Amino acid sequence: MIKLYEGGAYVLGGKTIVEDSNDALARVKEMTGIDTNKNEAKKGTIAYPILEAHNESDEEENLKMKFDSLTSHDITYVGIIQTARASGMKKFPMPYVLTNCHNTLCAVGGTINEDDHKFALSAAKRYGGIYVPPHMAVIHTYNREMMAGCGKMILGSDSHTRYGALGTIAVGEGGGELVKQLVGSTYDVKRPETVAIYLTGKPSDYIGPHDVALQIIGKVFKNGYVKNKVMEFIGDGISNLSVEFRNGIDVMTTETTCWSSIWRTDEKVKEYFEIHGRPEAYEELNPSKVAYYDGVVYVDLAEIKPSIAIPFHPSNVYTIEEFKKNKVEILKGIEEEAKRMYGDRAKLDLLSKVVDGEFQVDQGVIAGCSGGTFDNVVAAADILDGKSTGNGKFALSVYPGSQPEYKELLDNGTMGKLMDAGAVIRSAFCGPCFGAGDTPANNEFSIRHTTRNFPNREGSKPSDGQISAVALMDAKSIAATAANGGILTGADEIEVAYSNPGYKFNSQIYERRNYNGTEDFDESKDLTFGPNIKDWPEMETLKKHLLLRVASYITDEVTTTDELIPSGETSSFRSNPHRLAEFTLSRTDPDYVGKAKEVRDASDKLMAGDYSEIAGIIEKINEVEGDVKAEEVSLGSTIFAKKPGDGSAREHAASCQKVLGAWANIANEYATKRYRSNLINWGMVPFILDGEPEFEKGDYIFVPDAREAVLAGMKNIKSYVIGETVKAMELKLDDLTDDEKKIIAEGSLINYHRNN
Repeated sequence: MIKLYEGGAYVLGGKTIVEDSNDALARVKEMTGIDTNKNEAKKGTIAYPILEAHNESDEEENLKMKFDSLTSHDITYVGIIQTARASGMKKFPMPYVLTNCHNTLCAVGGTINEDDHKFALSAAKRYGGIYVPPHMAVIHTYNREMMAGCGKMILGSDSHTRYGALGTIAVGEGGGELVKQLVGSTYDVKRPETVAIYLTGKPSDYIGPHDVALQIIGKVFKNGYVKNKVMEFIGDGISNLSVEFRNGIDVMTTETTCWSSIWRTDEKVKEYFEIHGRPEAYEELNPSKVAYYDGVVYVDLAEIKPSIAIPFHPSNVYTIEEFKKNKVEILKGIEEEAKRMYGDRAKLDLLSKVVDGEFQVDQGVIAGCSGGTFDNVVAAADILDGKSTGNGKFALSVYPGSQPEYKELLDNGTMGKLMDAGAVIRSAFCGPCFGAGDTPANNEFSIRHTTRNFPNREGSKPSDGQISAVALMDAKSIAATAANGGILTGADEIEVAYSNPGYKFNSQIYERRNYNGTEDFDESKDLTFGPNIKDWPEMETLKKHLLLRVASYITDEVTTTDELIPSGETSSFRSNPHRLAEFTLSRTDPDYVGKAKEVRDASDKLMAGDYSEIAGIIEKINEVEGDVKAEEVSLGSTIFAKKPGDGSAREHAASCQKVLGAWANIANEYATKRYRSNLINWGMVPFILDGEPEFEKGDYIFVPDAREAVLAGMKNIKSYVIGETVKAMELKLDDLTDDEKKIIAEGSLINYHRNN
């Protein structure tokens, strides 16, 4: 059972919930003897003192954060370091972990992926970073093992930067926010609200972390219950979960659109740090005797059942039992959704996979920061011990999260069991999570213990007629399905004795291969540049007025970052801004790049003093606005989307638009703070529009005195739609910090730091 409280609540001693009401404080006093108020009780959460310890602002509600360490992988670190260099960085001011777990395979683009890896090693030596070579560890496993600590804060350029189960508030953001830390600035954010995730009861043996995580996501994603908030895990049920079980739930909190997470800690967390040779990282964390939460998600772990999240989002959750009973109707719905998204470009035929009343799966994958944990892999091996995955169409791949975990799984016989059963064992690699590993064949159905099942996330290309489908499931049920020859099977449908062996961490594996330069950096060392690593293009500052042309008009309810800039094969070009920009919106609006370039070319002419491209538009504008001079106008493209930015933290979803000449996004709302921050850091205005747009693709939108409006922090901004006629329209801007206003006015974070 999962219950969402309609309002806030006081939690007493981390156990008793008192719903907020007119007499709530009187009841709190009666039960605890403590006379308090809501504002004081908000300070009783686990999150509050951690945020305070990292806050450099004197303001209660507007935080300016400095983090303990940073982390990036090989899709993001080149752009971040290049931006920081251009912004004046001389050294890494805090530990910065550079992992190589995304562009691990170097089959696409020739040498360029490995060129990026060598760039990272040279940067670690020059600026004082930590370099984790390919195949050694996925980003989040390494940070759990080596960097997390109770009361710490970690900022990462990957959306799944979550180490709350280890007492660490970790935040996934776009690269611009890491650049700010690297050049001595702060991460600025309004104090987030905190929602209690109250876990009680004990899960059945056949339940794994994905079952719990998916059920929570299914309850809170679509209604925005925890959006941009801290999910704080409390309750007696935590003690019934291993630390790796907690980690598996925690990493999936990203899919709720929360800001971050934190858990109460206990002896099991203490033991985890001791096993990893870092006993000093432990501190017992609990809410105070009275803590106020802005909401409560009550989860009875004993009632969770094996679950499946069907395409194309982790929130599309059913129990496996429900899915099997209603599979024809559910599969028809998936096919219809694919047709709505892709029309005749690609077709899914999932009903053909129902054979003799059973649903036949084509592929299983257990991998990465969510699936490749020690506990998950051991449980899968226990289920498959002495069985066979079959030598037909179905295939199972297992990716341990790190080389130390891999070594222990070898030593204790787990890997032998899996290989004997027919599973293929791979190295630590995030590829299956973003379409660069184990891509299914066209029209195949893959079940995965990974983080996402967005469209194309598995690597297909619907624009080329290729499409496959991914459903998320727990490792236990994936193994049960594998043991049943690929027929969809929940872990509750089989009997197994789980071995639950202890874990021994071998630190030598890292000591003998990784490079740690945090105490040993040398500014005289040169960076190693491959031919694909390019500098960011020059970006103009915002002039007095802003003229936008709508280059894409997206009507989907939610637009993910994967749709804005596809994952998979594009990853190899993420050190080359111009090359990567060619993929922008390629799977959602293939015309976008050409339309954006037309506007960029016109802007280049405008910058050179040739105003012919917009002379007619300026003439129309002056009919309503007065004396507008073309030389005072910044011209750029924009996109409209209802709710853009769900999913990945990758800044490329914004930077590629900027490279193509964009000056803004217009949206009914932004799915995540991190995407909005990415827009700002690339000098784009994150406009809000209430209701349906009065413009179409190809229309111009004129924002008079845009620079002044941004710098003044105006909430409501007069603008005009310039089509066949001129129509007045109101755009809105949510709160911007002083620095954010200046970044937009300067045209980018790079310009802001360079000029200031």
